[in-house]
Amino acid sequence: MTLSTGADEPSCYSLYVNEWFCGDYYVDRKQELIDATIDHLTITALAVLLGLAMALPLALLARRFPRMEATVLGVCTGIYTLPSLALFPLLVPFTGLTRTTVVLGLALYSLTILVRNMVEGLRAVPDDVIEAATGLGYSRSKLLWRVELPLALPPIMAGLRIATVSTVALTTVGALVSYGGLGNLLFTGVDGDFRAQVMAASLICVAIALVLDLLLLVVQRLATPWSRGVRG
Repeated sequence: MTLSTGADEPSCYSLYVNEWFCGDYYVDRKQELIDATIDHLTITALAVLLGLAMALPLALLARRFPRMEATVLGVCTGIYTLPSLALFPLLVPFTGLTRTTVVLGLALYSLTILVRNMVEGLRAVPDDVIEAATGLGYSRSKLLWRVELPLALPPIMAGLRIATVSTVALTTVGALVSYGGLGNLLFTGVDGDFRAQVMAASLICVAIALVLDLLLLVVQRLATPWSRGVRG
């Protein structure tokens, strides 16, 4: 716990005072908080994007071969049940003590939500719409990208929102391998009973989750105007 000596006058995080809410801390450690926040956002974004890239082919596999659906969802759920304290160390021999370990681990955790919502979204596309598009000469790939995925967007975006908020929280566990963004501040703050640091990192994590969820909600509504309903 690195606290001020309070030579002139004790601050709210000096050797004599250890408050949870401390304005001086935000001013004195501004750059440290900014760097940790940027790192947290970067890890979260990379993990969610990688999760999406992994989830789409798995969802298409489950949708194309119904007998594979239970297996695909089961494997994704099984990965999600692994504690992060076990998953990250399992990845270290292959990825090392790097950011890649955290990004890959978080992406794997997001699969159970993303794949399930993608499968449900694709299943909800009306059969008559698919038949009509096929009758118009749409190829399988054109049918997927221009008909099925756009119509499946509402549940897909709902899953993306949940996965993103979950990833923001789980990113903090990356501090186990020294790549946890704000989690690094949380762990060192808890270890040293540095209350101002713990509170600051926690509040910023909550703010990030709320802002990202709101942004994705706006994107969802803009991308799926037909799902808003008609008010009369």
